[in-house]
Amino acid sequence: MKNQLNFNFIILAILSLLLFSTSFQSLHAQKVKKERVRLKAKYIKIMDGEIYLNIKVTARVKKKNIKVSNIDLIIYNNVNNKKIKVGETTTNIDGESKFVFKNLNAIQPDSTNTYNLVILFKGNDTFKKAKKNIVFKDVDIRAKLITKDSINYISATLIDANKDSLVGNQSLTVQVQRLFQPLFIGEEFIITDEDGTILVPIEEGIPGIDGNLTFEVVLNDSDDFGTVKAIVKAPIGVPIVDESTFDQRTMWSPRNKTPLFLLILPNLLIFSIWGLIIYLITNLFKITKS
Repeated sequence: MKNQLNFNFIILAILSLLLFSTSFQSLHAQKVKKERVRLKAKYIKIMDGEIYLNIKVTARVKKKNIKVSNIDLIIYNNVNNKKIKVGETTTNIDGESKFVFKNLNAIQPDSTNTYNLVILFKGNDTFKKAKKNIVFKDVDIRAKLITKDSINYISATLIDANKDSLVGNQSLTVQVQRLFQPLFIGEEFIITDEDGTILVPIEEGIPGIDGNLTFEVVLNDSDDFGTVKAIVKAPIGVPIVDESTFDQRTMWSPRNKTPLFLLILPNLLIFSIWGLIIYLITNLFKITKS
């Protein structure tokens, strides 16, 4: 009887160890399955327009980079080591999100007039938690069109918005808005002088709808200031002549504008072939009757 009890105890102990081992491996496997996400964010300011964070979330799963959609992110303002919640956002199907600030008064800078933001992902069953720090200072671009000696120029000045001081030695880009790719004016990168100013001549003959051109002065992805863009509209372009033949009967027109010869000729051929077939069949009937 005693030996039977010892045997049962040993069997129970072995089963307990196997159950514990299986549970531990299952928990470990679940832990390993969680993937690491990568947060990317840019601070973008459009003068007299939106101020926002452009956020992208990706992950590397099975040696492939994927876009992480439908995850919740929290934005905090870090002031003197104190986190103040600014808002929340969710990534779309492309793993992107645009978090718009009503204005910069919604967040506070530190004692050096630097804004510190934290984007936090708390994690879920699939991905580990992650965060991204964004640091920037507030600058303005004041741009306008001027004319000297019958030559048009874009003049732009970079100003520290908090100190109201000029910002020199920064790279700006001047470009004309286009549907697919902007048209650069002057050099690709133009450095502001000690007065924080650039002056870029505009070439003649740039086409625009009704002669209107939209210029962009861009401080692009600066380590200190993020991306800042000013827009200047000016009626100094060459009016575009509409040479579209969309409403005419051409090969590339819509179906209701098919060229007449494509309507008439194929139909004549079809009727001729069917007429010949009917004529031959009629003659065959006549032959069989005779």
